Amino acid sequence: MNQTDAVKRLAALAQETRLAVFRALVVAGDAGMTPGTLSETLALAPATLSFHLKELANAGLIASQQEGRYIRYRADYAAMNALVGYLTENCCAGTACGAPAAPCC
Repeated sequence: MNQTDAVKRLAALAQETRLAVFRALVVAGDAGMTPGTLSETLALAPATLSFHLKELANAGLIASQQEGRYIRYRADYAAMNALVGYLTENCCAGTACGAPAAPCC
């Protein structure tokens, strides 16, 4: 991952509602969630949710899949793990600093 992508992803997560949406999608796992379910779960207006989903998708943190009349959103675990890896790749100046975190999912 390059610095520009890392900054874009961190900026997307540096907003309370987007972080809540992303965390909800991470918890949902591979099943993902529809906008209606996300809206109900997080008590967000549909227009507000749509804006935040677009920002997370533009940052490459979530993916969407059309299912008939519905869209299902899922967290992109590879992108999330790449960001964590980028943040920790030079941890502790090359000295041992504890067990590395296991990749998610």
